[in-house]
Amino acid sequence: MPFGTVFVYAERPDAITGIELSLEPSTEVSDSGEPLIAEALAQLESYFEGGFTSVNAVPVRCIGTPFQRRVWDQLRAITPGTTLSYGQVAARLGSSARAVAGACRANDFPIVIPCHRVVSEHGLGGYCGATDGPWLAVKRWLLRHEAGAISIEAGQHGR
Repeated sequence: MPFGTVFVYAERPDAITGIELSLEPSTEVSDSGEPLIAEALAQLESYFEGGFTSVNAVPVRCIGTPFQRRVWDQLRAITPGTTLSYGQVAARLGSSARAVAGACRANDFPIVIPCHRVVSEHGLGGYCGATDGPWLAVKRWLLRHEAGAISIEAGQHGR
């Protein structure tokens, strides 16, 4: 991973139960022997190499409220390389931007459920529960990675 380490968890044989991003780089590679984890890691590696839709194939077991699951479904429908504002997602769900931001914060599957594609009306918003610091640099990197040559600036969402 270009900015740290990714951890994939599976407590069941049929679905991933969590993905954790760490800003700390690691040279240690752990092979759990679980085919599902190996496949998820391969799909994430493909994502980092430009295969953005590869992560759609990762089976996840989302545990959250019915509202959170509706938000996460909306996030998975956002095309790579584009963004929506928290308010735009909220309008689709008949909710509030703050409630959408809360569901993004509760997302246990960063990248696979792409909360990084949701931005504030006036900037980036937050990422991984942070509204400043290194996690926003990660969000910027993910958006630029997906957008390629498209400049990501505040106010350029919904495209």
